[in-house]
Amino acid sequence: MRILLDESLRQRLRSTIPAHEVVTVAEAGWSGVQNGELLQLAAAAFDLFVTADQNLQYQQNLASLPLAVAVLVAGDNRLATLRPLAVELSSLLSGLRPRTLVRIGGRPGG
Repeated sequence: MRILLDESLRQRLRSTIPAHEVVTVAEAGWSGVQNGELLQLAAAAFDLFVTADQNLQYQQNLASLPLAVAVLVAGDNRLATLRPLAVELSSLLSGLRPRTLVRIGGRPGG
């Protein structure tokens, strides 16, 4: 699976998603690209877009894109906070399908 990590996530998070090709937005040369255009670019080259942007699902029509989106829901973007969420995401990868959104972490019902 080809995975794109959003700019809001730390590059070192890739180590928690083994056995997959993980590329950061910066490595792809897309730093500063706005979400709509970024998702279009990602859809052409990746299977999954991983972000911490909890508003993305309300700002973009994710169902129209041929990739899955994972939102890591955390109180901050420190590696220690995000690592357990990325490990949980890693365990879900085989079941993710295009045009789906998964939220990982956060409070139940929140």
